[in-house]
Amino acid sequence: MPTDHELITRVRAGDAEAFDVLFERHAPRIRGRVIRIVRESAAADDLVQEVFLRLWTRAEQWEERGTLLSWLLRAATNLSLNYLRSVRRRRTRPLDVPARTDDDDEDTLPGWMVDAASLRPDEALERAESDDAFRGLNDALPDGQREVMRLAAEHEMEITEIADELDIPPGTVKSRLHYARARLAREWQQFSDERGTE
Repeated sequence: MPTDHELITRVRAGDAEAFDVLFERHAPRIRGRVIRIVRESAAADDLVQEVFLRLWTRAEQWEERGTLLSWLLRAATNLSLNYLRSVRRRRTRPLDVPARTDDDDEDTLPGWMVDAASLRPDEALERAESDDAFRGLNDALPDGQREVMRLAAEHEMEITEIADELDIPPGTVKSRLHYARARLAREWQQFSDERGTE
């Protein structure tokens, strides 16, 4: 079985069969990453096609540092985050967030922000409003902080994974997470205090 390195060399020479092999080999992982970020099947399909179009047209950009899969995953993550930013700018529809039901055990807010077991009944009734407010605070973060928070909190990626996907040092990821969490905690406290005075 040919290696990715052998296949990419053939792709750079215009070998469509080698490209097909790479697509079959890596598309499921790429789609898995994309769907976890955009949460919309049709958009995910389009973004996967875009990732592999870039592979076909820009294969020479892979400098063979790290694996081809890591390079493709990084491209998929960047395209997905760009897609979410463009959706937010257009404001044609809200981000796809599943409606909560009584059977939901998962909290929309990250665990470090709220201990779900400590919610009183009146707090539970206000949860939908709180979820919207938290998403608004998160969306207001600077781009770099928002990206690492989305990957860490929503997609449960480790610091090293985030660093690899965004092509930044792990120390930068830690720093952005620290400042994003501090800002969110401060603004969330302010939001909670304001609600308490209503």
